[in-house]
Amino acid sequence: MSIAPVAAPPSLHKATRPEAPGARDAAPTVTDPALVRRAVKAAALGNAMEWFDFGVYSYIAVTLGKVFFPSGNPTAQLLSTFGAFAAAFLVRPLGGMVFGPLGDRVGRQKVLALTMIMMAAGTFAIGLIPSYAAIGVGAPILLLAARLVQGFSTGGEYAGASTFIAEYAPDKRRGFLGSWLEFGTLAGYIAGAGLVTLMTALLSSGDLLSWGWRIPFLIAGPMGIIGLYLRMRLEETPAFAAEVEKAEKNRPKVPLREMITGQWRALLLCVGLVLVFNVTDYMLLSYMPSYLTSELHYDETHGLLVVLGVMGLMMLAQPFVGALTDRVGRRPVIAAGCAGFLLLSVPALLLIRDGSLLAVAAGMGALGLLLVCFTAAMPSALPALFPTRVRYGSLSIGFNVSVSLFGGTTPLVVTALIGATGDVMMPAYYMMAAAVIGGFAVWRTAESAGRPLPGSPPSLEAEKLEGEAAGTTGSA
Repeated sequence: MSIAPVAAPPSLHKATRPEAPGARDAAPTVTDPALVRRAVKAAALGNAMEWFDFGVYSYIAVTLGKVFFPSGNPTAQLLSTFGAFAAAFLVRPLGGMVFGPLGDRVGRQKVLALTMIMMAAGTFAIGLIPSYAAIGVGAPILLLAARLVQGFSTGGEYAGASTFIAEYAPDKRRGFLGSWLEFGTLAGYIAGAGLVTLMTALLSSGDLLSWGWRIPFLIAGPMGIIGLYLRMRLEETPAFAAEVEKAEKNRPKVPLREMITGQWRALLLCVGLVLVFNVTDYMLLSYMPSYLTSELHYDETHGLLVVLGVMGLMMLAQPFVGALTDRVGRRPVIAAGCAGFLLLSVPALLLIRDGSLLAVAAGMGALGLLLVCFTAAMPSALPALFPTRVRYGSLSIGFNVSVSLFGGTTPLVVTALIGATGDVMMPAYYMMAAAVIGGFAVWRTAESAGRPLPGSPPSLEAEKLEGEAAGTTGSA
């Protein structure tokens, strides 16, 4: 990474980014725009591949229930499938506790490459597992094992990717650049949903059940190789490189206890923000396709097409809302999303329950645009809660604890609540409760837009710095 003090444009060379209290008064870090763009693309593309793997499981959940959990009760099959889905999230904190501190010790880039290949291997393995009819109870056991590998590796993914982009990005563009991380997530979801929709339309139910469901999972092998190549070509972030340079050797190990007890307030805020982000995310993108099919008896192909359209709409809005967070701040945008889910979840679900294509699209589209308030702001807001020394580790712990307890369990919990109460409005009530918690968290969070990351000097783009220097020379 090429960085330089303000006093020496246009030559770019390495400079430290101290964590001392007076760091913000130090010479700013100057980033090379070409390297920043490459880092953002690689992180976003890698994240897209990760979430293609996870997304496919959600979109083909009904078929997987028949393959691995034979039962005469479709609800029981779906519960079993989502139970395996949720199990992967239970090990995410363990992955975060391993990969997060490791990322703070050996570097963000190395750990992101490792999580990429583990995720691809776990997904590829699912495509090779024999059905329940072939090997009996061994099939769901092997499915669970592969899901645990996925969940463990994903424990270091989001925190690492968001940290990577945040530490590369100039202060005034961190929101815009960070928003491309979730753009990659949506692209992965669309690829997964699109493939499942195509197979559902082209294959008979018998072919889909016997062999077609394996195709999306087997694609993960070559995709993992591509993702690994992209991430291995990345350079380490300037913030981490400065930490290593400051220590003059590999950084000393930061105790796990320091990452938790030393950051307890920021961790609580992180858990609250991630809760509303992921409950609404998994509700809309993972659970709703199955909700439309199993609870509302909506045509499976049409339900997936509606979700695809919503995700396409979100992708269009994503970079614009990310840029908006750089102008008005992260807090107002996140707060608007919380207020929207609190007020509009019930009306949106009533529209969805109307059943007509237009009503379903309107309800899902409204929820999707509200979700963009989180997907565009969180990748830049969450890393700013923690200092460089513990950023990867603390963010991994807070993020994955929240996702495991609340986000990844959303499909399972809501399906169980509907089964226990018979109230098909449960998804709306669940999102409203999450919005209240998220609103309190954002109220207690300091604004980070346009400001340096904690303990770091300001970060500027080389092109802008050179332009300012040229303007100063001309006026002189």
